[in-house]
Amino acid sequence: MAGPGSDPVAAGFIESLARPGEATARTRAGAAVVLGGPMLVSQRDKVVGLAAKFRLPAIYNEHLFVEAGGLMTYAVNFSDLHRRAAIYVDKILKGAKPADLPVEQPTKFELVINLKAAKQIGLTIPPNVLARADKVIR
Repeated sequence: MAGPGSDPVAAGFIESLARPGEATARTRAGAAVVLGGPMLVSQRDKVVGLAAKFRLPAIYNEHLFVEAGGLMTYAVNFSDLHRRAAIYVDKILKGAKPADLPVEQPTKFELVINLKAAKQIGLTIPPNVLARADKVIR
């Protein structure tokens, strides 16, 4: 069963998949949260371009969007996640039973801000937010 995050009709964003309606286009959003997935990641240039075209501040769940010109991301640090996965696999290869190992969860996150994108939409990022960023694209 699809949840409201994966079903725009159930979430009330559109009337139907065949005829989405024009309500979203008439209503001016103040910002966007883009929760990726394979389809959106593959279309990231278009997604980022639309956000810029409509001067819409957007935060993404993958750094790939910010590297493509998006404003910012706050997401799992994938390098750390992969390193930790390797440690987990090593334990299993050395004889640990997967059922006896604790479930791993992300512990490191990264904030990436694209100042070019901010300037393009007329947004000033406060210095205290920039100071917290793990990476700033100038």
